[in-house]
Amino acid sequence: MHPLRRVLRAHRCLRWRPLASVSWLLLRTGRASCNLSSTTCPSPERQQEHGVQKDFSSRLATGPTFQHFLRNASVPQENLSSLDVEDPPPYLTVDQLLGRQRKVYLETYGCQMNVNDTEIAWSILQKSGYLRTNNLQEADVILLVTCSIREKAEQTIWNRLHQLRALKTKRPRSRVPLRIGILGCMAERLKEEILNREKIVDILAGPDAYRDLPRLLAVAESGQQAANVLLSLDETYADIMPVQTSPSATSAFVSIMRGCDNMCSYCIVPFTRGRERSRPVASIVEEVRKLSEQVLQLIHERDNICKQIHVPAQSGSSRVLEAMRRGYSREAYVELIHHIRESIPGVSLSSDFIAGFCGETEEDHLQTVSLLREVQYNMGFLFAYSMRQKTRAYHRLKDDVPEEVKLRRLEELITVFRKEATKANKTSVGCTQLVLVEGHSKRSSTDLCGRNDGNLKVIFPDVEIEDVTNSGLRVRAQPGDYVLVKITSASSQTLKGHVLCRTTLKGSSAYC
Repeated sequence: MHPLRRVLRAHRCLRWRPLASVSWLLLRTGRASCNLSSTTCPSPERQQEHGVQKDFSSRLATGPTFQHFLRNASVPQENLSSLDVEDPPPYLTVDQLLGRQRKVYLETYGCQMNVNDTEIAWSILQKSGYLRTNNLQEADVILLVTCSIREKAEQTIWNRLHQLRALKTKRPRSRVPLRIGILGCMAERLKEEILNREKIVDILAGPDAYRDLPRLLAVAESGQQAANVLLSLDETYADIMPVQTSPSATSAFVSIMRGCDNMCSYCIVPFTRGRERSRPVASIVEEVRKLSEQVLQLIHERDNICKQIHVPAQSGSSRVLEAMRRGYSREAYVELIHHIRESIPGVSLSSDFIAGFCGETEEDHLQTVSLLREVQYNMGFLFAYSMRQKTRAYHRLKDDVPEEVKLRRLEELITVFRKEATKANKTSVGCTQLVLVEGHSKRSSTDLCGRNDGNLKVIFPDVEIEDVTNSGLRVRAQPGDYVLVKITSASSQTLKGHVLCRTTLKGSSAYC
C-alpha cells in the first residue's frame, strides 16, 4: 500500500481517538494501519470482494461536500448540539455522550479569556446534560481551566492537583468515579507531562477543543485517559452562547477574537492559543443582544435596580442619523423603545438630542419633534450642535445650519420635550412611591430631595415621620433612607408630594 494512502486510512479510523498531540497522531498512524480490524477499516481488496468498490467519480459525487467541513456560525446552538449527539464516534453510543445529570465543578485560573473559556465549556456541557455545582465534595467531574503565562500560574495548578488527589482516592465506591480534567493553556503546553506525571488527571482539553468535552468525558468513563489539544485555525466558538458561571456576577465580557499573531519574545500565548482569528461580527452582535435582554429582565425583576434607561437618539431623522454615523434608523430606534417598555412596564426613559447638525433640514427637525412626541421621554438633554475639531464631521461635513436657526430649533425641541415630559410625569400624581433620600432641596432648606424608582427627582417636606421598622418611633429622614411619598404634583423635571413614613427597600413592596 502507498505510504500516504496508509496514513490517510489510519487517520480515518483514529479520528475519534483521544489525542495528546499532533506528533503523537503522526507517529501512531504507520503502526495503526497494520493492526486495525478489517471490520472497522476494510481494505480495498475486501471491498472488491464484496462488490462495493466504486469508481472515483461516483464516490466523489456521494461523498461529503466542502460545506460539510465548514462550521457555519449562523447555525443555532441547539442544532449543533443535537448533531453532535446524533453522530457519535463509532466506539461510543449517544447515551454515553450524555452527562446523565452528573455534577461538574469548575475552577478558573488566569486571565479574562479563561473566564470566557469557562463559560463556553459550561455551555457545551450543560447542553449535554451535565449539572453545575459549587460544592467540591458533591462533584462528579472537576475541571480546572488553567493558565501558562507564568511559571507561578502553572505551579498553582500542580499544587491544586495534589490537593485533589486525596479527594479522588477517598471517593466512596458507592458513587461514580470522580473525573478530573485540565483545560486551557496548560493542557496545551504540558500535555504529555500532565498525563504521565499526574495519573489522577483523566482528560485534557486545549483552548480549541471544548466542543469535544462530552466525548472526552465519555472516554474517561471507561478508565482511559483522554486528550484533545489540537489547535485550530478557525475555531472561535461563534455559535456558542457563553453561560455565566457566577450567579452573582456584576459584569459580563464578550470575546471578539482568539489566539495571537504578535509573537512577543517573552509570551507563550501564540503557542498555547494558536493563530489569531476573529469572530464573525454577526455572532458578536447576537451575544451582545442576548446580554442586553438579560439586563432588561434583571431590571424588571429586581427592586434594588432603578427602572430607568438612557437611550440617546440624537435625531429623529434617519437621514441625519446616517450622516451622524449612528448605525440605526428612526424605525429601529422606535422598535427598541417599544421593546424596552414591554420588558419593563413603567420604565423611565431619558435621551440626548442635537439641534442643527450638519445638513439638517427643516423636515429633519420636524421628524425629531415628532419623535419627542411619540416616545414621551421623562428626562432629556438637548443641545445645539457645535463643530468639534478632529471629528469626522469637521473634516468631511459642512456646518451649514445658521446659529440662529440652531437656537430656534433647540427652543422648539425643549418646549415639546417639557410638554411631553410633564404629561408622562403627571401619571404619577396620586401614587405612593418609594424614594431614596439624597439630601436637602437646593431651592428650599425646609424640603428634602430624593429619587424614585424611575430616577426622577422627588421633593417633599423635611418633617418628622413614622419609622415603620420601629413601631412608635418618629424620625427625620436622612440621606440614604428610603421613604414613602404620595405624589401630589408633577412638572417636566420634578415630582412633589407628602412624605408618609420611613421604610426599607424590602418593606416597601406592601405599600407601592
